[in-house]
Amino acid sequence: MRLRPLEERDLPTCVVWMGDRDVTRWLAAIGEPPTLEEERHWYERRRSDPDSVMWGIETVNGRLVGNVELRLTPAARRAEMGIVVGEKSEWSKGLGTDTVRLVLRYAFQELGLNRVELTTDEDNARAIRCYEKCGFVREGLLRQHRLIDAEFGNTLVMGVLREEWRRRERGNGK
Repeated sequence: MRLRPLEERDLPTCVVWMGDRDVTRWLAAIGEPPTLEEERHWYERRRSDPDSVMWGIETVNGRLVGNVELRLTPAARRAEMGIVVGEKSEWSKGLGTDTVRLVLRYAFQELGLNRVELTTDEDNARAIRCYEKCGFVREGLLRQHRLIDAEFGNTLVMGVLREEWRRRERGNGK
């Protein structure tokens, strides 16, 4: 897999993903599926924000399968990460783990950040496994934080610090 800038030509594919309840079930920021125009507006806002770094996730054969973003807080040397693998046929193949590892390397080595954080649903076992494999630690639980299918769900707060990431990278022989 590889990361590349997310482009306007990718938006129709993103709209398809956002129309799939299996995909959006895990996305806190999504309510009703966006129209192409709404997705374009989101993209333009993100693209013009100097504190947002966003990539498309591609398979080795060049197929767009998801996207990932760092929302930076430069003064605190931290970022919040958001990721979606929208192509369900690519779920559980390690693509998310590879992506997260690459983004963390960029965040800590290139951007000089001290912390990367994220939130995920407490019952999103696949995502939690991925994040923990990449060094994220469970830091807290926001109880009944999100309304999902008319029921309240808990949100897990996770983070990884630069020093933890470095130790982990050294331990992996990198």
